Amino acid sequence: MRKMVLVIAVLALAGCGEGKSVDAQKPKTAAVSASAATTAGPQWDLEVRGETTQAVSDLSGWLLEHSFISNVITENGKTRILMGPFSSKAEAEAKQAEVDAALIRAKKQNIQLLVLERPAVQ
Repeated sequence: MRKMVLVIAVLALAGCGEGKSVDAQKPKTAAVSASAATTAGPQWDLEVRGETTQAVSDLSGWLLEHSFISNVITENGKTRILMGPFSSKAEAEAKQAEVDAALIRAKKQNIQLLVLERPAVQ
């Protein structure tokens, strides 16, 4: 009797996902990335600068540990830590205040946060 109940339960669960397609979710993510790529107007970044260049890995690690997503880029031989892009300067300044408050709580000193306009892509 137990085997029969088990077989019925397995057959019932096997048919639960019928007719649904996982591919239906893929166009949503493609549409979101396409709309993000076509946004017009200036975009803003938040640059995080430490006192020394050696502190780049420590600083980016600290940001990641505190749930701040950042990108480390090398431009003209200089390594930079950028957060963003943000769609408005106000949004970038709000993130700047949030990161600054976290730096103060952690008693981190000699770290600058600069709001920069992202150059237009040609």
